[in-house]
Formats: sequence, C-alpha cells, structure tokens
Amino acid sequence: MNEMMRLDSALHEECGVFGICDSTGSTDMVSAVYSALYALQHRGQESCGIALNVDGVLSGYRDIGLVSEVFSPRVLGDLPQGAHMATGHVRYATSGMRSRSNAQPMILHHCKGAMAICHNGNLTNAPELRHELEMKGSIFHGTSDTEVIGYLVTRQRLSSPDIETAVLNTMDYIKGAYSLVIMTNTKLIAVRDPHGFRPLCIGRLKEGSGYVFASESCALDAVGAEFVRDVMPGELVIADSRGLRSITKHCNTEPHTMCVFEYVYFARPDSFIDGTSVHEARLRAGAFLARENPVEADVVIGVPDSGLDAALGYAMESGIPYGHGFIKNKYVGRTFIQGSQAQRESSVRIKLNAIRSTVEGKRVILIDDSIVRGTTSARIISLLREAGATEVHFRVSAPPFSYPCYFGTDIPDGKLLVATGHSVKEINEILGSDSLGYLSVEHVQQLCPGSKCQFCTGCFTGNYPVDPPRETMDIVYDRPLSGSRSE
Repeated sequence: MNEMMRLDSALHEECGVFGICDSTGSTDMVSAVYSALYALQHRGQESCGIALNVDGVLSGYRDIGLVSEVFSPRVLGDLPQGAHMATGHVRYATSGMRSRSNAQPMILHHCKGAMAICHNGNLTNAPELRHELEMKGSIFHGTSDTEVIGYLVTRQRLSSPDIETAVLNTMDYIKGAYSLVIMTNTKLIAVRDPHGFRPLCIGRLKEGSGYVFASESCALDAVGAEFVRDVMPGELVIADSRGLRSITKHCNTEPHTMCVFEYVYFARPDSFIDGTSVHEARLRAGAFLARENPVEADVVIGVPDSGLDAALGYAMESGIPYGHGFIKNKYVGRTFIQGSQAQRESSVRIKLNAIRSTVEGKRVILIDDSIVRGTTSARIISLLREAGATEVHFRVSAPPFSYPCYFGTDIPDGKLLVATGHSVKEINEILGSDSLGYLSVEHVQQLCPGSKCQFCTGCFTGNYPVDPPRETMDIVYDRPLSGSRSE
C-alpha cells in the first residue's frame, strides 16, 4: 500500500493474501482462513481481516492487531457459519497510517454485486488514478492502493459482461506490483501483475472439493491443501462452480521480475515460490557470500530469523562451524516497539540476547539479510562484543540498499539509507564491525537457478522494471480542486 515510508531500522513486507472456495460446503471456512492467516502472519503484523460468502452474501470482520488479537474466540464465534467461500488478509501499515479503514479484505457493494478484495503490493500510478476517480465523484475512506483498485474494477463492471472481464480491463490501467484475491457472490479470483513482483500460488483441497489461493505455499500447508502451481505473471485465475479457469491475456507482456527479497527476507523458509525453495535460496546466498567475502574466524552465527539459513550456508561453504549466537524473545511483538524513541532504542536488547558460550573469546562472523539505516545492526554488533566476542565480521546476504523501493517493500528514501553516500569501509566504521561484506548483485541474480524469473534489483541499482511514481499520495491530498488554481 503506497503510503508514507516507515522510519524504523527493519524491512517490512506489506501484505499476505488468501482465498478459499469449497463447493461441497464441507470445509469450515472460518477455521481454514484463521489457520492460513496465522501461517502468513510474518507478511503483515498490524492489521488483518476475514471476509465470508454465505449463500452469495458477503460479510466480514477486520481490525488493527495480530491475528490472535483481532480474532478472539468471541469474534470467531460471531462470524457467520456455512460459508462456501472466504478470503483473508494480513497487512503491514506504515507509522501514522495504522487505520482500521485500511485493513482488508475490503468489501465493496454495488448494483452489479458485492466484492471483497485483498491486495499485496504497490501501484506506482495510484496517486494519479485516485485523483482522477475523486474528480469523477468517488469518495475514499482510506489511504491504500486497494481502494483505488476496487473503484476501478467497479467502474469497469458497468460496461463488462462479467467480473473477470472487469478485472482484465482494470489491469490495463494499473501499474506496479499487485497480487490480488477477489471474492464475489459466485467466484474467487486470483490475479498477479505482469511482472510478477509479488508471489501468489494455487492449491487444491483434498479430494478435489475446492481451491485455495495464497501469497505463500506455507498457507496451503496450514489448511491441508495440495500445491498445484504458481499463478503466472499477468494471469487471472477463476475458481467457481465450474472448477478452475485461467485467462492469460496479460501474460508474457512484461519480463518476469520477482522481488528478490521474497527469497532473502520476506517469505517463510518452508515456502516454495516460483518453483524454488526459499530455504535453499538462502543457503545459496550464504554460500555465495562465503566465496565473495572470506575471513578467518571461529564461528558463524545468524541474526534470527531470516539470517539463520544464510549463516548456515556460509558455514557449510567456508567450513567454519555454525553456532547459535542469539536467543530471540518470541513473546515480543512488533507492537511493543512502536512507541517512544526510548523503546525503539532498547528494542534489540528486548528481542535478542547473545549466547555468551557461543561467542565469548571467539572471532565471530555475523550474517544478516540487510542493512537499512544501520542502527539495529550497530546494536547487535555491540551485543556480541559485550558477550565477549573478540572480533565481529559482518556479512550481509544482499547488496547495499542505495535506492527506495516502490513495489511493496518499505525501503525508505535514499537519505535515510546508510549505504547512500557511504563506502563499505565507512559503513563498517559506523557499525563498529571489524570487517563488512555484502553479496554482489551478480550473485543475488543467481539465487534461484531453477526458476524462470529474473529479479527486481531496483533498490540496489536504481534500475526499476517499472517507472517510479511521479507523485505521492501526499500530493494528491494537497492538490487543490480543479478550477481553483490561481492562474
């Protein structure tokens, strides 16, 4: 969702989407979506929602909070039973934009029928589209790109024979990253943008009773569904009483440029994306890192959680023993560190604690997936030194961030990135490590040798598959009404 960029020190994904249909009515839809959202919780931790289709009537519940917080036993008990179709969503919102109106699924009612829409990604032309819609009378209740997509689909339905045609026509207007799950009175639809920036896969329920769409295959596992395949970039897939159908009008119109951070950081290691195991991709990143940035040391450790697999890959390639360097406090959610600056400063100590017996008196290689502003990395290195590490050699399983991301990752403006304007040597001094090494752009493109896709590396190189946005939502909000400008 295209909003003000978050200014903390960690990367965040925007959303996880899920949809399920079962024409036999044998699936407990509430339980299934609840389980799937738990599996996708890592993709969004500030709001979530469920929408249900009971005899063609769409209803749902959404709110700010983790899945376990929003869907208490009372809320789950109040949701309608007997649904044969449902969607679910987890969302990460930026600071200052934690609004219930931006939570999803977003349910829209129209004379052509109701629609529940879930979205993962960023539209690069959302500000222009929103302004155009507002000038034609559309009233927006939130600040997300999803509402823009919903209004565009609704407009197209007025002149389209069916919902899938309306969505196909909408794809002619929207640009950027979008993986969508859309539920109507009779259909469940999955859509992936022509570049395939964000993942989306298809599963089949046991005994062929229905189908599942999800951001990651780990959500299929959570509901006992069998993985069928990934949704192709540009593809629209419909599940309804007729079974599963596909429309490929927008396929092969653009190069497939998946966001590389799905493999490096965002996705769960037990997921498969576009034919590649996330776990194997991270092992490969660590191995490449060891070849590019060797150093003599006594132990290799990773920053939990996404740095662990890369650390194991580094250890296997280098022959240096792998060790557990940190204990992560799994009871501390991100909501805890959303408060004062003092809380943010102490968040690393609260969330991580170094294991002294692993690092004391040793030369340590520390592996993490990225460095954004550098403040968190510097504190982690300090924790290791306080625990007795004699040397800390920092290795990063991605290239340096030098440019913002416009496609669903909250990599901020260049002035907030430590790699902008600083050499690797200078960053090493800022962090307080003994040495610093990054993975090269060349090797990051080789993380998934069995995949047919290339990767978007715009945040490393500044070369984007889609033109960056020309304006932001702030400009749209501040723009005067047509005709009120002074000449």
